Amino acid sequence: MADVEIAEVESFTLDHTAVKAPYIRLIGTETGPKGDVISNFDVRLVQPNEQEIPTGGLHTIEHTIAGLLRPRLNGVIDISPFGCRTGFHLIVWGEPTVRQVAEAIRDSLRDIAENITWDAVPGTDAFSCGNYRDHSLHSAKAWSADIVSRGFSLDPFNRDEVI
Repeated sequence: MADVEIAEVESFTLDHTAVKAPYIRLIGTETGPKGDVISNFDVRLVQPNEQEIPTGGLHTIEHTIAGLLRPRLNGVIDISPFGCRTGFHLIVWGEPTVRQVAEAIRDSLRDIAENITWDAVPGTDAFSCGNYRDHSLHSAKAWSADIVSRGFSLDPFNRDEVI
């Protein structure tokens, strides 16, 4: 068997038993060769190892928040769900504050909970989605409303400042 190098991934060094979701956390920034900065955020929606958002609801949140977030937060590159189904990685150009990200995520989830109809959810057919049958707007609305009601902490280990 050949030697295989596996790099350390910051997210796997985080003590998932100590965090208090929902929260927004800056994982880190990287500066490219031309000086461009990319920021990576941990958008934790539910408590790790205690809850997980069902795939249909998370899939619908993913498709919907991708479009709702861009007008609210400059430089969004991607927002992708964690495999554990407890939240998302958000990758953006530049260095928005945790508060700016939290407000944009909160407002987007509020829209999902209160304003989005099935016709507004993008990518729900075979042409535009690789697993279009696995969506649930009902679940997305329920989870989004619950998360918004609890607010986002600006510190993953402390819920003193919640927006």
